[in-house]
Amino acid sequence: MKILHTADWHLGKKLDYFSRLDEQRDVLNEITDIANREDVDVVVIAGDIFDTFNPPVEAVELLYKTLRCLSNNGQRPVIVIAGNHDSADRIDAPDILARECGIIFIGYPKAQVTAFEVQHGYAISKTDEGFIELLLPRYDYPIRFIHTPFANELRLRQFLGLDGKEQKLNEVLHQHWQTVADKHCDKRGVNMLTAHLYMLKRGGQLLEEPEGEKPIKVGHADLIYSDGIPPQIQYTALGHLHRFQEIGGHGSPVVYSSSPLAYSFSEAGQEKGVVLVEAVPGQSVRYNKIPLQSGRRLHRKRFMDIDEAVIWLQANPYTLVELTLISNTFVSSGALKRIHEAHDGIIHVIPVVKSEEMTEDKVQSINLDQEVDALFKDYFQYRFGQEPNAEIMQLLNEVMNSETETEE
Repeated sequence: MKILHTADWHLGKKLDYFSRLDEQRDVLNEITDIANREDVDVVVIAGDIFDTFNPPVEAVELLYKTLRCLSNNGQRPVIVIAGNHDSADRIDAPDILARECGIIFIGYPKAQVTAFEVQHGYAISKTDEGFIELLLPRYDYPIRFIHTPFANELRLRQFLGLDGKEQKLNEVLHQHWQTVADKHCDKRGVNMLTAHLYMLKRGGQLLEEPEGEKPIKVGHADLIYSDGIPPQIQYTALGHLHRFQEIGGHGSPVVYSSSPLAYSFSEAGQEKGVVLVEAVPGQSVRYNKIPLQSGRRLHRKRFMDIDEAVIWLQANPYTLVELTLISNTFVSSGALKRIHEAHDGIIHVIPVVKSEEMTEDKVQSINLDQEVDALFKDYFQYRFGQEPNAEIMQLLNEVMNSETETEE
């Protein structure tokens, strides 16, 4: 049985002001092609489907079109759980219609999915709180999923019975998962767990969360350890961290699949992909990462020469760039114009001025009795090694003379 594991789509996300929707459309088409090419039996999307609780209409439309294609007209189960960027209510909302297309949405912890059967397709044969069992027509054994969407402290108290701040989430989840596994996960089926959590190997190094990612903190119990996963589980499909990694700490693979695109410059250089898992009952699974090719690559570049920067930008057009320009003087508007004309994917330009004149021996005392514009000139001279031009002084005057608007 083949299972495709993906996560952290973040549909609708922008990089600063730059929309990634076209890239997301391309990479989701690529994921669908992989599912069809590999003849995948089940698709698992481990949370953070959208980037915000109220995603743009275009992002919602892209999700539904993609899921319909991934489900192969109801023949292939697609399991979607909520992440910390998702609204659990929004994830659950299309449940009735989604079932007709073979899509299983799970928004809340310990949710009990309604059993159903897709015509000429698969069936949900068992359900319990936080558990489903699927029967696929071409296999004589089932596949089971213990599922745990993201849970903030409020959801934990409501759905998982977290009793007091001293009781750690790790203990509650371990007890819940083990109870479900002992009840439903024998060796006559494939047993998997999917969750959107910040999970670690006990005693292991803290894993880096991406820039711009909402950190997962759950009261006083924010660390989940992989040794709490029941021994019956053959593969754990995680979402939240954007880098592909197997974290260890359990007898079977515990894997973050990676996001399909690099969504912050801290992810520059990471290879993105999906994970293909092959499983049979009672045996160790095999899995491999399949790299994704779609989308712009992110780069953090530093240059001390404008000409070199322009040459590199022109040679790497289909990228998104955070550009640091190092110089001994203030970067001129003409130089910035050349930079922006050379490339359409510059997200940030960071000027770093290294003044050779203003050393510690030459720092002058500041006369605090001066007018604000004179103080600003002194600071500008100290910071950039030159006098501010007329345009900068005009902007300063506009800011100083502007009135703050207040509501009536």
